[in-house]
Amino acid sequence: MQLAELHGHKQYADRAFRGLALGAAGLVLLILGMIAVTMTQRAWPALGFTFFTSTRWSAPEGVFGALPFLWGTLYTAAIALVLAVPVSLGVALFITQVAPPWLKKPMVYLLDLLAVVPSVVFGLWGVLVLSQHAGLGRSFATAGVILAIMIIPIITSLSREVIETTPASDKEAALALGATRWEMIQASVWPHSKGGIVGAVMLGLGRAMGETIAAALVIGSALGQITVNPFAAGNSMPAVIANEWGEADTAHKAALIALAVTLFVITIAVNLIATAIVQRSMKRSHGV
Repeated sequence: MQLAELHGHKQYADRAFRGLALGAAGLVLLILGMIAVTMTQRAWPALGFTFFTSTRWSAPEGVFGALPFLWGTLYTAAIALVLAVPVSLGVALFITQVAPPWLKKPMVYLLDLLAVVPSVVFGLWGVLVLSQHAGLGRSFATAGVILAIMIIPIITSLSREVIETTPASDKEAALALGATRWEMIQASVWPHSKGGIVGAVMLGLGRAMGETIAAALVIGSALGQITVNPFAAGNSMPAVIANEWGEADTAHKAALIALAVTLFVITIAVNLIATAIVQRSMKRSHGV
């Protein structure tokens, strides 16, 4: 009788936990849906084909073209990835495969500390050091460097966690066959971890595209600028929203909200792609 009662209590607890988890997941989806609907409704007057194809942005004339800001967001994020990914993977591999235990813990603590530094601190450092003394000025390059510094801890931490899931037997087998440490990483660590690492990079990309204050301080705030010159001043969607919201009228606010909706859709898409890549990698690692 006691065993039956205990079994019944366990089943009740399992059902309660399942309901709680489903409720939490449904609440997140509900909040995202409410955000999307509300923002789209407010942005609807400004949305249209010309909004995404025009390069002219003039609030006094009521003309709003988002293409330069879309370009600036993607361009600075691409610069950040080019700079951050090699450093992040190098640090993650060093921590997991090379560093002795006495050095591993301090490096992990340092990365965690770097991840919690407020973005405005990085932005001010970029203004005071990179733009004035390093010769970069307020430009795409400066914004890309600042964003790279900000996403390095994210990509490194996630990559480190993924790399550490590589079975020790796989690494030991490669070393036993005479492989060097680098050959072992290529043959054992990378095939097991590449999906998760790509997912980490995609999450870093989402963070880089959504950063506001740091980008607004160093990117230059140039309107209508589409160029591949990394040292030219530019602008991005988060920076424009932060700089112009306080003085915007109704039509101007609708255009700024439309920028926010565009950024929201892009970041959601990036995160969905990252999730799909990670899940596909996990299925392959389990032979599914």
